Amino acid sequence: MTDFVRPEVRLVCGVDEVGRGPLIGAVVTAAVILDPSQPIAGLADSKKLSEKKRQSLAAEIRQKALCWALGRAEPAEIDQLNILHATLLAMQRAVAGLSVQPEWVLIDGNRCPHLPVPATAVVKGDSKVAEISAASILAKVARDEEMHALHHRYPQFGFDRHKGYPTADHLLAIQQFGVLPEHRRSFKPVLQQLGTAR
Repeated sequence: MTDFVRPEVRLVCGVDEVGRGPLIGAVVTAAVILDPSQPIAGLADSKKLSEKKRQSLAAEIRQKALCWALGRAEPAEIDQLNILHATLLAMQRAVAGLSVQPEWVLIDGNRCPHLPVPATAVVKGDSKVAEISAASILAKVARDEEMHALHHRYPQFGFDRHKGYPTADHLLAIQQFGVLPEHRRSFKPVLQQLGTAR
């Protein structure tokens, strides 16, 4: 914790994203302002929690947080802007969706989107800052739900298992069944399958 000094304000918002690496679907972000009078035990980086634990914590966060909001950037926006700028846009949308304006925003990572309030980027913030941990959990649960919905539409792709990441199974499915409308066309394995890789 030595490299990060928490801002001394009351309304601190944490922001995190999920889904920069997958070949399909939106990048999903969450913004959360926790209620100090209703602490939530067990907050951690969503990647270090079981699916069951994430889901129970997500329900608790939605119930106890002062406010929370999700943001997203769709595959077409990712293809147009690139994944970094689409992620920053999705973060802006999450913060804009909050019902309470934060006094300070803490962003997981090393880049801050342009926001109307002060913001600080915190490397590995999802394991250092409770608000960012909460945001990572909400974003992960929301994106996983979207991958399960996609799995029901295209069961042959196995999205319930790999969540759209470029695993060997996913790459093989793209070769066998082609590119879906939800795939990110600017990502190299998809580009290659479309025959437009340069």
